[in-house]
Amino acid sequence: MMTARRFALTAGLAASLLGCARPATKPAAPAGLPSPAPGVFFVATNGHDHWSGQRPRPNRQRTDGPFATLSRAVQAARAFRQQSASPAARPASIFVGGGTHFLAQPLALTPADSGLMLAAYPGTHPVLSGGRLISGWREVTIAGRRLWCADLPAELRGQWSFQQLWVNGQRATRARHPNHGYLAVAGLPDKTRDWTQGHSRFRFHPGDLPAGETITQAEVVVMTRWVESRLPIAGVDEKRRLATFGKRSVFALASGDLYYAEGAFEFLDDPGEWHLDRTRGRLFYLPRPGETLARAQAIAPMLAQVLRFEGRPEAGQFIERISLRGLTFSHTEWHFPSELPSAAEQPKVWPPPATEVGGFAQAAVGVSGAVYGEGLRHCLFADCRFAALGNYGLELSRGCQSNHIARCEFTDLGAGGLKLGETRIRDQAAEQTRANEISHCHLHDGGKLFASAVGIWLGQSPDNRILHNHIHDFYYTGISIGWTWGYGPALAGNNLVALNHVHHLGQRSNGDGPILSDMGGIYTLGKQPGTTIRSNLWHDISGFRYGGWGIYFDEGSSGILAEDNLVYRTTHGGFHQHYGETNLVRNNLFAFARNHQLQRTRPEPHRSFSFVTNIVYFDSGNLLGGDWSNDQYLMDANLYFDARPDAQPDQLRLGPCTWQRWQERGHDRHSLVANPLCVAPDKDDFRLQPASPAFRLGFRPTDLSNVGP
Repeated sequence: MMTARRFALTAGLAASLLGCARPATKPAAPAGLPSPAPGVFFVATNGHDHWSGQRPRPNRQRTDGPFATLSRAVQAARAFRQQSASPAARPASIFVGGGTHFLAQPLALTPADSGLMLAAYPGTHPVLSGGRLISGWREVTIAGRRLWCADLPAELRGQWSFQQLWVNGQRATRARHPNHGYLAVAGLPDKTRDWTQGHSRFRFHPGDLPAGETITQAEVVVMTRWVESRLPIAGVDEKRRLATFGKRSVFALASGDLYYAEGAFEFLDDPGEWHLDRTRGRLFYLPRPGETLARAQAIAPMLAQVLRFEGRPEAGQFIERISLRGLTFSHTEWHFPSELPSAAEQPKVWPPPATEVGGFAQAAVGVSGAVYGEGLRHCLFADCRFAALGNYGLELSRGCQSNHIARCEFTDLGAGGLKLGETRIRDQAAEQTRANEISHCHLHDGGKLFASAVGIWLGQSPDNRILHNHIHDFYYTGISIGWTWGYGPALAGNNLVALNHVHHLGQRSNGDGPILSDMGGIYTLGKQPGTTIRSNLWHDISGFRYGGWGIYFDEGSSGILAEDNLVYRTTHGGFHQHYGETNLVRNNLFAFARNHQLQRTRPEPHRSFSFVTNIVYFDSGNLLGGDWSNDQYLMDANLYFDARPDAQPDQLRLGPCTWQRWQERGHDRHSLVANPLCVAPDKDDFRLQPASPAFRLGFRPTDLSNVGP
């Protein structure tokens, strides 16, 4: 198809040949492009807020054209709709042109904007940025290093502090030590009351942490259990090998916990690294090969959020039927509040709502979304990108219902991809977040600042659908559902997780990690009647000390069905239930876990779960790990196969006891120990050949060729 520009040139040439000043009739706009019309507004980087905003580009006289800012366009759309006696029935649209649109403050939409469409102008890829360009770069030489240097704007020096920088479209590395990989805690000089109390200092191995002049401008990021702690360095004593911090770690540290340091000028030694001298407001950057001053574009974050939906569900004031299409949200950064309560002041609940500033108790749950909403209903996010961010991408919090997130990409994330719901249970139905759908999305490359963040997090939120998504390359869990530890009140029931492809968690596909423990492809908490995990593909999940599981039912997980899933290459088991009841695990295939294949942790007087008609195929470790005493679980009609050459069917490496004794205890009486005859398990092809003995047990093949977007 001929483009609009080529059409205009052709028409102009024809007119000049005919001796005409211009064509007799105005050419029609190419099909598919929005035309000027009442209620249609345009925004462009070459626009002006004093214009009408009703033309997609400036006129020749430059007296009219698109708006320059989104806030002005929203204001015009509101005014247009309010001219009607029924604003909700009068649609308005805003088309945003290509380029980067820098926002001075988050764009705020309210119930008055219900029905608005905010979309990319066709054929363009606009970026809504919470950052600011860094200009005035010059070359300097310091301590033999040739660097780029730029001064922050005078009015921001000493005030603007950031932990991220993007140069020429790529995330730059805050000056880091070591440049790659991690150091290990050598020891702890202080004892803590218990594992929930953090440390404010640790010992390091000789030479690991140099005491440079700017070391107190740096922070250590240390991993323990399932969380990271970001600890500002107060001092380094190289003689005693002791590092002291201005904050405590989230939990007690242990020898061998991994960490790295970042932010000191002395660490600036690898291309692509940068350092900010906060006091003088001076930024240093060590360029990558091929980068030049003349073509450098550097953006640092100014805002924590780019877009906010400000409904008031407690007052019945909702934002409804808004659609966002084709937009990219970028360049944000979330900071810890200046003061959080100390450990002694925090409520004695589990998990604690916040740590002593060093981090959060799980899933980086206190980190906000770059796009944040409350009171959002029946809205659509389609074909959007959440990229180059310092926090979660999208957060739909209190009172968000029946929204759809479709075909969106979440990548290069400081934290995780998407958060739905809250940590607290809302009593009023209007304030509960429920019945949302996340489908055909790609979430990857997260945890850049907060390693414990997850791909998709659902809190106290029921009736949601997570379908056909692709999630990979996070340091922690892929999908997390629920926020009740134990059997107390919970709201996260009746969620459907189906046809998702989730992989490379803990250890990323580039080999980095694992650095955290206690994770799963999917992780659940609390009572969840009606929640179904069906026909998903989970693989390559790795824990550091423990806990790289595929399907992980943690504390109190109950009422959940997991069926027709394929789980393979996990470090600590395809399936783990800490404790819970009335869960059903059936017709799944678990393969090639490293330490053990299935784990049960806490015996309880009631039945823990039913595990029936599954295939477990392994060549490492034992079949069972954890505590399988008291026999309060149902195991039957399963097919087990130890693929090691020396394996004997009657001597199955079970773990707790012999296979004969296991069956005498009443378990797996109708199960088989035999080769399931997978097509090519060494090539991750777990389809069953027609003669598979699994069919005699009632196993149903599941077609997973259409998992993912």
